[in-house]
Amino acid sequence: MRPNPIRVLLVDDSPVALTILQRLLSTAPEIEVVGTARHGREALALIPQLQPAVICTDLHMPVMDGLALTREVMLRYPRPILVVSVSVQQDNAQNIFRLLDAGAIDVCPKPRSGLASDYEPVRQELIDKIKILAGVVVFRKHRSASPTPAAPNNGPPPLVRPAAVRIVAIGASTGGPQALQTILTALPPDFPVPILCVQHISDGFLQGLVDWLAAQCRLKVQIAPPGELPVPGTIYFPQEHTHLEIDAQGRLRCSLAPPLAGHRPAVTVTFQSIARHYGSAAVGVLLTGMGRDGAEGMQAIAQTAGITIAQDEESCAVFGMPQQAIALGAAQYVLPVHDIARTLNQLLQAKPR
Repeated sequence: MRPNPIRVLLVDDSPVALTILQRLLSTAPEIEVVGTARHGREALALIPQLQPAVICTDLHMPVMDGLALTREVMLRYPRPILVVSVSVQQDNAQNIFRLLDAGAIDVCPKPRSGLASDYEPVRQELIDKIKILAGVVVFRKHRSASPTPAAPNNGPPPLVRPAAVRIVAIGASTGGPQALQTILTALPPDFPVPILCVQHISDGFLQGLVDWLAAQCRLKVQIAPPGELPVPGTIYFPQEHTHLEIDAQGRLRCSLAPPLAGHRPAVTVTFQSIARHYGSAAVGVLLTGMGRDGAEGMQAIAQTAGITIAQDEESCAVFGMPQQAIALGAAQYVLPVHDIARTLNQLLQAKPR
């Protein structure tokens, strides 16, 4: 075992599930299960003593369930939470996004059968997710209320060409749903340009994300209809397993081109597409996420004199994607997530919230 393994606390009311999860994680030398709990209240009592780097919790438990636990952890002991439950399947989108809204970083569905043999296919996914969450060095507790506006001297510098923008594209990965929620819900219903969004998300969960955001946003949120012109005041997400692009006629295209660096949809593909079609009239926003998807795409926007905004390190769940864009010199502005919507509103001279 390496000197500093990832300390994990498992929370589940099923002794069988706890045993299986411990056995699965024991195959990863980088991970150490430092404790188990049968419900949220028991887990809260163990956290100060065990100091886990990652908490893996079930959703439905007696005494204190996973949702209540997530909220309490975010208030008292902020750290990454992975929800491992049979109740976070593709058909449980409401559960998934309630958990993300409470502060969980990701979910991993457990097999519905509960049989040990059926856990094996999710073993590597579970291990990979824990490794990713352990890299969330800077982690902010979830804010359920509207944030206090930043002081005027903390705001971004004056923006140029406020009347020239014709489209905004936003890319995100780990921690992205919460960041998208923060930004998109703060935009007014008369936002004057279309918005293309690319979020790396597990198979089958995209429609749930769209529905969750649509219930909170004053803008229309939908899956992109291929062949249609993007219209102002509408937020478009790519269809499952496609890249979202703008074709030569300015219409939406959901492309089946090969994945880029393992991603389809890829943020870079969308950013490069709007750079080609809109040039200096494009705005690219790169949010929290692991890896480097979007960095070269943001560079393409910058090279055509478009405006580029990267989320800052302090407000990111994972700083990887914005950091890569900043390292390339592609980010014109580096802003806290709560300042990005305000900046977009200023940029497009939209009415204030």
